[in-house]
Amino acid sequence: MKNIMTYKGYVARIEFDSRDNIFTGKVLGIEDGITFHGATVKELRIDFEAAINHYIADCAATGRKPFKPASGKLMLRVSPETHARALTIAKASGKSLNQWAAEVLDKAAHIR
Repeated sequence: MKNIMTYKGYVARIEFDSRDNIFTGKVLGIEDGITFHGATVKELRIDFEAAINHYIADCAATGRKPFKPASGKLMLRVSPETHARALTIAKASGKSLNQWAAEVLDKAAHIR
């Protein structure tokens, strides 16, 4: 089970508050503290989307640039040995190094 929600590229961590019997969420990766809650998953989703839409609108109204979700471009520095081994494994699986690395990172991040 994944404890995340995504909307417009923003990612939130979801937890259950057993004391108040509600789901709570916190948007990750931005300095502005965006939190939301709901008694049901449906309510949680509605409040999450409203919080993101409010954040974007508030940024526009105040002339601030909203945090932009990650572009999808990533540059890594690894040892030559790791690079060579990863390239070999990627080629053996019939994939480019980029395709293989993206799949490995997706799996590690529990995205797909």
